[in-house]
Amino acid sequence: MSRTPFIAGNWKMHGRAAEARALARSLRERIGGVSGVEVGVAPPFTAIEVVRAEIAGSAIRLGAQNLHEEPKGAFTGEISAPMLVEAGCHFVIIGHSERRQFFGETDAGVAKKLRAASAAGLVPIVCVGETLAEREAGRTDAVIEAQIRGGLADLAADGAPGLVIAYEPVWAIGTGRTATPEQAEDVHAKLRGWLGDLFGSQRASTTRIQYGGSVKAENANSLLSQPNIDGALVGGASLDPAAFEAIVLAAK
Repeated sequence: MSRTPFIAGNWKMHGRAAEARALARSLRERIGGVSGVEVGVAPPFTAIEVVRAEIAGSAIRLGAQNLHEEPKGAFTGEISAPMLVEAGCHFVIIGHSERRQFFGETDAGVAKKLRAASAAGLVPIVCVGETLAEREAGRTDAVIEAQIRGGLADLAADGAPGLVIAYEPVWAIGTGRTATPEQAEDVHAKLRGWLGDLFGSQRASTTRIQYGGSVKAENANSLLSQPNIDGALVGGASLDPAAFEAIVLAAK
């Protein structure tokens, strides 16, 4: 089954307005007309508007790095799914390992945010991944299966159209270490199997599963050539227009 690769750049807490504008402009010039691969960027909330203006009319999708589960309310400092839609966002990242590690997000919380994103029409990128200690203890499969089943617990078989899963081994995020193509493919294949258990083989075969964790121009080809790797969630390299372009072209 053919799945269009999806390369998404997670800018994290980088990019004040002028920097974000320049980066978005460069990406538009380099890959704004790309075909055969879906491309998106998730700037900080404060830069969403300037990035939206720069990529308008291009093939680059706009996304956000997080959202709150409620559509509105007394939640100081939070952003809701309807607000993201109004700001022009197409997708949203949910349950990134940094959110889990530094802000205590849980699988149950991921499930709530997934429902909120789906209800608002946002494409959710749901992140899963194991720590180094969990991998060394031989618990990779158990940890990720629990995350996927917990995070998607209340999702109907036809819910969250466009759902994307991102496998990001925590030990490879921002460390310079990368899972080998074989390690990544092994987990991706198992993820597709668990999706099949939850939603059936048809949904599993069409769901895109990205890899994330020190993805860069030098390793993109070997990772993206694996049969169950359908793109990448890119961190640091997404701040370098040339590197991000190379990763996008590797997915074509």
